[in-house]
Order: sequence, then structure tokens, then C-alpha cells
Amino acid sequence: MLQALIKAFSKDTDFGSLTAGIEAGMKEQLVSGLSGSSRQIMLAALHEQTQRPLLVVTHNMFSAQKIADDLQEALSSNQVLLYPANELVAAESAISGPETLSQRIDVLLKASQGFRGIIVVPYSGVRKLLPAPEAMAGAGIQVQLGGTLRLEAFLTKMIELGYERVERVESRGEMSVRGGIIDFYPLMSPTGLAYRIELFDEDVDSIRVFDPADQRSVEQVKDIFITPCKELIADAERLERAAEQVDRKLSAQLEKMTDRQAKSLLQGEISREMEMLREHVYFADIYKYISLIYPEQKTLFDYMSEDTLLILDEPARLLETAKQLERDEAEWNLHLFQNGKSLPELPLSVHSDKVLYHRPFQTLFLSIFLRQVPHTQPQNILNFVTRGMQDFHGQMNVLKSEMERWKKSGAEIIMLASTAERKDRMIRVLEDYSIPEPAILQGNLQTGFELPAAHLVVITEGEMFSQKQRKVRKGGRSMDNAERIKSYTELKVGDYVVHQNHGIGKYMGIGTLEINGIHKDYMHILYAGGDKLSVPIDQIDLIQKYVGSEDKEPKVYKLGGNEWTRVKNKVRSSVEDIADDLIKLYAERQAT
Repeated sequence: MLQALIKAFSKDTDFGSLTAGIEAGMKEQLVSGLSGSSRQIMLAALHEQTQRPLLVVTHNMFSAQKIADDLQEALSSNQVLLYPANELVAAESAISGPETLSQRIDVLLKASQGFRGIIVVPYSGVRKLLPAPEAMAGAGIQVQLGGTLRLEAFLTKMIELGYERVERVESRGEMSVRGGIIDFYPLMSPTGLAYRIELFDEDVDSIRVFDPADQRSVEQVKDIFITPCKELIADAERLERAAEQVDRKLSAQLEKMTDRQAKSLLQGEISREMEMLREHVYFADIYKYISLIYPEQKTLFDYMSEDTLLILDEPARLLETAKQLERDEAEWNLHLFQNGKSLPELPLSVHSDKVLYHRPFQTLFLSIFLRQVPHTQPQNILNFVTRGMQDFHGQMNVLKSEMERWKKSGAEIIMLASTAERKDRMIRVLEDYSIPEPAILQGNLQTGFELPAAHLVVITEGEMFSQKQRKVRKGGRSMDNAERIKSYTELKVGDYVVHQNHGIGKYMGIGTLEINGIHKDYMHILYAGGDKLSVPIDQIDLIQKYVGSEDKEPKVYKLGGNEWTRVKNKVRSSVEDIADDLIKLYAERQAT
């Protein structure tokens, strides 16, 4: 925690004006001039000062992750939650791993139960429809050693929580029953392993942790709280009611259609899913029916308390993202309908107006530049003056001169070291160069900064020691019709990109994958034939943005090569269905 830094930032006069505006009940305030980590320190100070929950909405997942990382350093991990969401709601089931899903469920559970910290979310997450908060708040089963458990009621509840009944439990989200023995593997397992409950009649005789790989018990525990393993949970009544509405919508749609083949295709697919809803069975595409299962159409806004402070990060970028996502979702829904896989008018999210303009909370707009935010009338406009911290690249003489200048101006200098060992190294280096030791905190931020009004200077370990990187020209010829990119944030879903080894494909957004037990963020690129390449973010130098004629779509190449084979074996099973549909959609666009 960086309490000393937060306290120093709080001395800024503009920050005092901001908190005074909140206390006075101002509905809208515009804050400009804060860049890099200074923005996150302001948010941490705001939370500490007001003791109110914050909902921070930014334009994409990459930005949300950076904001959450800084806030967790400044405060603590249990005060800051990140709600991860993919850019295209329809793709959630294909590229969301169990860790991402469990993280989302954890946020919804805590928010529905009155969480008072900070939640950071990309725009795609705040617009999507969610189960009603009261349903999520009551989603869970407490089992205690020596307690009572009625088997049929327990199994019904487990199915509502999304557990799948199998013969032998091996994967997360599965359960099995053999007489009085119940095995289950929670998605959010406290131990990372599965659990076995043994009953004597209706009494809980034992609760054991076991390894699903060899089915051997590891230890006994006194209790376990079983959390959902699906984000979309619903009781039997809601699923049956949704099935009835699907039946009515299907009948109405079939009456409008004249193409026999199209009618047959739609009727077959929707009837199959309708029966699964009636039988309370979860299936891969159940999320497309969320507006029927939960007609209340709740979003993350509805999970927050009334005194929440809503932070809209870079409103102009949010608006741009909102328009793009609405176009993507409309095209996707149309494609599903045209291929007999969905009914029309089944929204997956709310309109951007509800998120950006019809806000139920006091709102702060954060913008690096002072500019007008459409459809708003800020009652207070604050322009912080901050300067980014330079990289010293280990040049201690330069650092010494700058510190002397800051000291003369009366600034408080704070240095950050990521670990105790790095802190000791920093102290030794300062001593070697006869530099007076400033305040050194153990922690890390994305960037340091200077806040002149508060006489505050923040220097990170990376800025102090980072070495200048020589630019090395990579082998191979340059790519035609390509433009180098520095960050994936320069791309939008649907942009064509050129991979140095695999040619032209279509950028489908960012997702988290688990490879050999390691979770990393990947750029997903779609190629002809339904293949999907997942490129680690740190290999963005292999990717360039395709630049060509606006009225002509480029040829999307077939994917090949040994490197792809290694990745494909790990991810193809979870994405091939959606990839097949997407490649058909793009082929249809090209044909028209």
C-alpha cells in the first residue's frame, strides 16, 4: 500500500476542490490533465477521502488491467476488483478461460453483497446484461460438518449454480453422486482441488478435499461455501418462463418466413435449445437468451450501491468504443439469424445511452485534455497540471541534478521499489552517488509523475534504472500494405492485421488463455478456414495493421506452420464453433 503517496497527493488544491464538489452533491465534474499513474493515485485518494465505492469504466481490457494494477498497488488487492470482459459479448464463451470466468463471478458475488471498494471494468463489461443482483447475492451453498443436507434439494441448487452432473469429477464445474457420496469441483475452489461430501442419511459425516487426477483425499475441512460455476445462473422458474417466450417468438417468426429451408433450419435449432431450457439444462449458447431469462435487463450499474462514484475514463474513447461494439453486435446477431441459429431482437447488452448518458450516480469524467463531453454539463471543471517522469536510464548524475532542483523548489520526493531487495539496492546506489535518500516506498506503479501544485515528485524503480534499448533491425523484408503499431489499443475489433509469419487475418480482440499453467493476455486473429491465432501481447512487434483500399477487403490467408500447431492444439476446441460462424460472416460480407 502506498498510503504516504496517497496522503501527499491529497494536499493538491484541485483535489480538494474535487472532493468538495462530491460532498456538495454535484452530479457531474470534469477532471483533466492527469496522465499515467497520477490518475490512479487520484482515484485511490478519492476512495480514501470519501469512503465511497468507485466504478471505473475505461475503453478496453488492456487499459482496465493497467488501472487495476496501479490501484491494487496503491491500496490493497482486496479493495480493488477487476471485472474482465471481452470486446464482443457474443465471443465470451469461446475465449474466456476458467480464471477469467471465476474472476467475473467473484466480482458479481462481492458487488451483490455490498462491496465498498473500487471496481474497474472495460466498457464492454458495463454494457452487458447480467443476472439480477438479488439472484447472484443468494447464489451459493454453505455446507458444514455435522450439518444437514437434503440430497435432492442440494442437487437442484447445484444445477442452478451451473454444475454439470457426470460419472466422474475431473474438471471444474462438474459434480457426481454415488449413493451418499457427492463429489464436486468448484470453479473458485479455495484449495484449487475438488471436494467430497459423505452423508449419513441427511447428516454431513465428512467433507474432504481430493485431487481429481487420482481421486485421492488430501485433507478434511470443517466447511465449504460452494459458489456458482456459471455467470448466467437461473432457477427452474426463470428457465421455463424463458422457454415459453422462445416458443412464442419462434412461432411468430416462422409465420413471417417463406423460405422452407430457412424455416426448417431455424425451427430445428431453436426448438432444441427451447427443450434444454425447459429441462433446466445449461448449454454453450444460453447467454443469447439472457434478456428472456432476466427481462429486468440488469447491468453492473445495478450491482452498485446508490452512493457509488462513477468514473468515466476518456469519454471520447468510450463513445467511439460504444459505437463500434454496437455495430459488431448487430452484425453478429444478424449473422446468427440468417444462419438459423438465433431469433431476432434478443439483446445481449444495453444501449450506450443508458451507460454514458442516463447515469444513476455522481459522475467524474477523466480526460487527459480539457474538452467538451457531449450531452453533459459539468458543474465543476478541474485542470490538474502533471508532468510525466523522465527515464534516467541508470544515469545517476542526471538524477542527482534533478533531485537537487526538486529539493530547492520544496518538493517532496517519493521513490518506489517493487520489492524489499530492490529497495535495498536503490538505497545502496543513492549512497554510492552521494544522493540524499528520499522517502522510498515498497510498491510499484506504471509510471512516475510530477505534481507541481502539491510539490510532489514520484519516481519508479523502472524510470531510475531502465537501460536505453538499442533498436535492432529485424531480418526479413518489410510488409507491403502494412503500418507498424506500437500498442494493440490502436486496433479495433474487425481491423485487418498482417502477421510477419502468417499473413493477413482479422483482429478479434483480447482474451486471457492458460498455457502450461500460465495465464497471459493474447491478441486473437482470425484466419481463413476457421483457425484462430493467439499472439502474446509482448509479441506485438510481429503484427502490423493492414492498410489498403477502403472499398476492398483483403484476402484472408490460410494459417499454417509448426508454431501455430502448438498453440492451436490448446485453444482450438474452445473457439472452433464461433470461428466457423465468424469466417462465414466475413465471407458473406466479401461476396456483397
